[in-house]
Amino acid sequence: MKNPVKRGAEQTRRNFSALVDQAARGEPTIITKHGKPYAALVPASLLSQSTTHVDIRALRGSGKGLWGRSVRRTLRELREEWR
Repeated sequence: MKNPVKRGAEQTRRNFSALVDQAARGEPTIITKHGKPYAALVPASLLSQSTTHVDIRALRGSGKGLWGRSVRRTLRELREEWR
């Protein structure tokens, strides 16, 4: 697959048919809005390749300690900060 070309949203709208044909040939397009990446137009064959199923249970415990020693205390402090 080639490196993606960036196109603005309006330019994409005007040239959508040609960009779809390019995607079918393996040429992806990054669609930007106000200069920031917003969406991608890629060949459909990539969608079936990149589907990975992750069991959410594998994430259990991955945030341990994220809120400090006491989640209640941390939340209380955050709430008081906005009073």
